[in-house]
Amino acid sequence: MELSDQIFYSLFLFIWLLYLWEEYLAYKQRCVYRAAHDVPEELQAVLPKKTYIKASVYQLEHARLDSLHALFTQLESTISQSAIFLLLASLYSWLVGLPWSVYSTFVVEERHGFNKQTAGFFVKDKLKKFAVTEAILLPVSCLLLHIIKLGGENFFIYAWLFVCIVSLVLVTIYADYIAPLFDKFTPLPEGPLREAIESLAKRLSFPLTKIYVVEGSRRSAHSNAYFYGFYKNKRIVLFDTLLQQEGDTEKGCTQDEILAVLCHELGHWNYQHTLKHIVFSQMNLFFCFLLFQTLMGWPELFSAFGFHSEYPILIGMLLTFQFALAPYNTMVGFAAVAISRRFERQADQFARGMGHGKHLLAALLRLNATNLGFPEADPLYSIWHHTHPTLLERIRALGGKKED
Repeated sequence: MELSDQIFYSLFLFIWLLYLWEEYLAYKQRCVYRAAHDVPEELQAVLPKKTYIKASVYQLEHARLDSLHALFTQLESTISQSAIFLLLASLYSWLVGLPWSVYSTFVVEERHGFNKQTAGFFVKDKLKKFAVTEAILLPVSCLLLHIIKLGGENFFIYAWLFVCIVSLVLVTIYADYIAPLFDKFTPLPEGPLREAIESLAKRLSFPLTKIYVVEGSRRSAHSNAYFYGFYKNKRIVLFDTLLQQEGDTEKGCTQDEILAVLCHELGHWNYQHTLKHIVFSQMNLFFCFLLFQTLMGWPELFSAFGFHSEYPILIGMLLTFQFALAPYNTMVGFAAVAISRRFERQADQFARGMGHGKHLLAALLRLNATNLGFPEADPLYSIWHHTHPTLLERIRALGGKKED
């Protein structure tokens, strides 16, 4: 067998073995959902059995859909060698993913009461996302290819610096200029909650400049909160679904619970988790570009995928990042998941150390119930996939009944 054939079949075999491994883990997790009959002892006092069973059904439906989508995507990636033109490749990928998104939104999410989108809003939103993505991706890709052509032997350094700068710029401008194209952001009104958040930020010397409420309820009933910004220009964003409406205590979190959630988020800032994530990702990107520079001079890689006489740069990038680096990317992904879980545990403990442990527990239980999150998982599946510890793990780490 020729070297080019060995390369192709080795990568082909690895990708399918990885897919089978992922499906095995997904099957184990689906078994956990199917076996959900009795609420774990730690949650029996706070989680109704009806909610526990409903969450298992909701998560099982999403797991089945994800499994089918993964199979379809896997078949597509191994049949197609590459896309010649980036816009057509993006359009094809967008069209292939659209039916799964429609089913997830208007069948699974709708059935469980989470979807708030109309068909018109959904179509408009999808088209707008595609247009904005292409408006950024195409010029950036063309500039990157130009840099690679002119960079000489050290092009990987210039390419890495360019991508690093672009990614930092996008992170900086996303919340102020890109996110408002899709959702409405309004300043949090004056009142007890705003004063409490500002007091918490002052206590931690967090350089808070603005607090926004995003109208997430137009899309979904799911809740979230986050902060963004570099150096001394930090902003906090709360989803409107996180806030309790007057006279409705069933939905949303109390003020103490919101402060506990934000204290968890500020724990990430205190431990510089965002900066560490950026450094980790940029080191990984530099290594990938270095390998790309090495493999660009290896004709056998191109021959393995049918390119015998021409070696287009774009094709070389696709082959390197999507196929040749697949084993490496799998290991890096596993490490990133483990690091993320560690960071989440540290942020939980930070909130507990600030005296918000009890309210963080209450918030986690409330958000888990309202979002139909499932409190436990197959251990192997969780280690491989979950960026956050399961609810039961977080309860045990925070002290559970002892602290209450």
